[in-house]
Amino acid sequence: MNNMLDKVILGNPIQNYFILAFVLLFVSMIKRYLSQWLANLLFKEVRKWAPDIGEQEFSHLLLRPLEYFFLLVAFMLTIDHLNFPPELNITIYNGFSLKAVLSTMLELALSVSIIWIILRVIDFVSLMISKSADLLHDKTDNQFIVFFRDFFKAIVFIFGAIAFIRILFGAVLVNKIIAGLGIGAAALALAAKESIENLICSFIIFFDKPFRVGDTVKVDAYQGAVEKIGLRSTRIRTQDKTFVTVPNKKMVDSILDNISLRTQQRAVFRLEVAGDTPADSLLKVLQDIKSLLKQQEKVADGFIVNLHDFTKDTYVIQIIYLTNVIESIPYNQLRSELNLGFINILEKQGVKLSSTKVEIHEK
Repeated sequence: MNNMLDKVILGNPIQNYFILAFVLLFVSMIKRYLSQWLANLLFKEVRKWAPDIGEQEFSHLLLRPLEYFFLLVAFMLTIDHLNFPPELNITIYNGFSLKAVLSTMLELALSVSIIWIILRVIDFVSLMISKSADLLHDKTDNQFIVFFRDFFKAIVFIFGAIAFIRILFGAVLVNKIIAGLGIGAAALALAAKESIENLICSFIIFFDKPFRVGDTVKVDAYQGAVEKIGLRSTRIRTQDKTFVTVPNKKMVDSILDNISLRTQQRAVFRLEVAGDTPADSLLKVLQDIKSLLKQQEKVADGFIVNLHDFTKDTYVIQIIYLTNVIESIPYNQLRSELNLGFINILEKQGVKLSSTKVEIHEK
């Protein structure tokens, strides 16, 4: 039996292949438990800073990347004790041997595994901070979290790309690229001028806070709710339920109306009544409208009801009032109640409406 295990195949004793297979099988069986153990160990430390994070959420983020990492490390450590078969060490292309290609692939796989873990750690940190931000009932922190999560992920991808270039082409090329960046920085900045401006404007948005995620804004011809503030652009869900992407530079440079920050809504009505209406009837209409607005608790003091203008055919009654009702559904309900009240007053006084024009201005 020992003679059989000592038999050399492809430059290695058979027992070494059995050891490799046993190690991989063993690690495959315990990788879930090993990853769970490490995740639980980390969770006990993390829980001190984020008590609202559930253990299942934490494990879901880290289990799979840790499993593949342990399996890959076990394979690399075990295979390192094997001799690469000389028979397989053939040249594939342009001086690259099969051994070098396989070694490069292992390094790339290990790099991908490490990057995967780092990305999951970033996701977890953002989840941990968002849980704390939810307790404050403020969406400002949430938009910061999403922004910087994407920002740090982009940095990780950049360093990952540099690591891949170094593995594939060597450190010499990386040094040349870094040196070339100094020479071509001006050209690169000029080519990416718009992207850099949008990135800078995204920081301006976060620190100046002209709007937040969830606010209803109007910029140029678009009005809607802000759903996401990204590195380059802001996404707005319009009133027509379309999804508009606006560059952050435009959000900063354009005149932006944050409708969600208004404290009151202002309505202006112009009632054009028939020109043959008696003056006494007009006076009673004005007095009744004032009484109606005074009785309405949702209408702020300081409203205006007057005979604004007249022509040979019409008298123009102007009604201006402010209300603290901001949301659209109760605001429209209030308007409907007041409009019906105005109609009842006109009918009560026997005043006919020659034409009606309603203008509404919101501030």
